[in-house]
Amino acid sequence: MKGVFKIFAKVSLITMILAAENAAGQSTRYEKAGKSFRVIGYLPVFGMQKNDVLNFDFGRVNYLNIAFVNPDSAADFTIPAHLSQTVTAAHDKHTKVLISIGGGSAPAYYSKLMMDSLRVKLIDNLTKLSVDYNLDGIDVDLEGDRIDTNYEAFVTGLSAALKSKGKLLTSAVASAYKLKYTDKALAAYDFINIMSYDKTGPWRPADEGPHAPYDMAVADLDYWINTRRIAPQKLNLGLPFYGYGFGPGAPAEISFKNLVARYSGAENADIITVTGGGKIHYNGRETIKNKTELALQKAGGVMVWQLLGDAEGDKSLLNTINNTINIHDKY
Repeated sequence: MKGVFKIFAKVSLITMILAAENAAGQSTRYEKAGKSFRVIGYLPVFGMQKNDVLNFDFGRVNYLNIAFVNPDSAADFTIPAHLSQTVTAAHDKHTKVLISIGGGSAPAYYSKLMMDSLRVKLIDNLTKLSVDYNLDGIDVDLEGDRIDTNYEAFVTGLSAALKSKGKLLTSAVASAYKLKYTDKALAAYDFINIMSYDKTGPWRPADEGPHAPYDMAVADLDYWINTRRIAPQKLNLGLPFYGYGFGPGAPAEISFKNLVARYSGAENADIITVTGGGKIHYNGRETIKNKTELALQKAGGVMVWQLLGDAEGDKSLLNTINNTINIHDKY
C-alpha cells in the first residue's frame, strides 16, 4: 500500500461528502447465496484531521480501514485525532472500522518489533487499541523486507489475541511479494485485500504503461485462488483511485479527483496525453466497473486505495462501484 500521501495531503474529507450525495441511500451489501460482497475503503489518517468526518456517508463502504497508525520503536501508539468520532459515525451506518498498520513506507523497525523481545507487547498494544476505541479489528499491511522470518509468528499471535476479543484480522498483500507469505500466516486472516496495482510507476520511468491493467487483476485473482488455494470469498480485489505519469509534462502521481478536474472526459478513459507529450495511466469508470464485475464473479469484495482520491457526483469511482453492485443485486 502506498505510504506517501503528498498528492492528496491538502484534500479535506468534505470533498467526499459531496461525492456521496448522488449515492445516498444506496447499499453496498450485495447478497448472493447468503454471502455479503465487501466494499473496503482505506482512509488516510490526515482525512480525520478536520472534525467534518461525521458528515461523510459511510454507507457507501462496509469496511473503513484507517491508514496508517504505526507504533514507535518501543511498540507504543499515538492515537490519531478524531478516531473515536470516526468510529462512531461509521458504526452508525453499520460500517466496520479497522486500524491499518504498516504501509509502503512502514518504519524499518517493524522487523525489531516482531522479534520475540517485543512481539508480545506489540500484539497486546494492538489488541488494547482495538478494544479501547471500539474498533472492529486490525489490518496488517507490511510489505517487502517487513515480511520476514518473524512475520508468521506476529500475525498468528495477533490473530489469536484479536479473536479472543471478537475482533477481525485482515491484510493487504501484493503478488510481488507472494513467495514471502507463508500459508500459515495467510490462514490467520479473516479476509485479504489484494493490492492489484503499482505494476509500474515513477520509480520505473523507462517502463511507461498502465500500472493497474485489467489483466493484472485477472492474474492476481488466479494466483491467490488457484495457486495459493485461498477461498474466493476471502479475497478482495484492490482498485486504484490514482494514476501515474510518464514523460514530459506528466505529473509523477495524481489522484483521480484531480485528474478529471484537469482533463475533460478523463473519467471515460484510462490514459491521458498531456501538453508536452507525456502520458498519465489510471483506471477510469469503465475499467473500475469491469473490475468490480470481475470481483463479483470471482472474489468476496473490492478494496479501494484510497477514498480521498475519488471524484464527485457522476464521475465518482465509488459511485461506479456501488452502481455496479446494485445492478447485479437486481438479478
